[in-house]
Amino acid sequence: MATNNDQGRELGWNDSIERDGSDFILLPEGDYDFLVSTFERGRHPGSEKLPPCNKAVLHIEIQAPQGTVEMKHNLFLHTSTEGILSAFFASIGQKKKGEKIQMDWNRVIGATGRCKIGVRPWTGNDGEERQSNEIKKFYPREQPAAQPFQAGRF
Repeated sequence: MATNNDQGRELGWNDSIERDGSDFILLPEGDYDFLVSTFERGRHPGSEKLPPCNKAVLHIEIQAPQGTVEMKHNLFLHTSTEGILSAFFASIGQKKKGEKIQMDWNRVIGATGRCKIGVRPWTGNDGEERQSNEIKKFYPREQPAAQPFQAGRF
């Protein structure tokens, strides 16, 4: 399992604290570059839409004019979500369209790509309406265009 100091640690009863609440940044819908800062291997317990399966909890970092946004994104390891897995691995440059690959999780941390961010409304336990960002789509990494052959050039 990947670990990262940004995930924090448990506090003891007598520990000191100083950091104030973080400033929440809601990005407008749009396309953004991302970095996978870390990920955790987890287990999805099953739901109405998806049976129990492994999952990767990605910690995604987006540098935006408003500041750095950190968000989590789940990738479910199930045949019904294979298209989403393929899109993610194509986005970080590990897969080409139509290509069969073995997912290389050792190369996910530090990988970069491009995605479409959306805004999702939700209701808190207090009944208050809120919004958060979510990844709607991963874009395939653009492959460099093939250079035309020119005699004498390498």
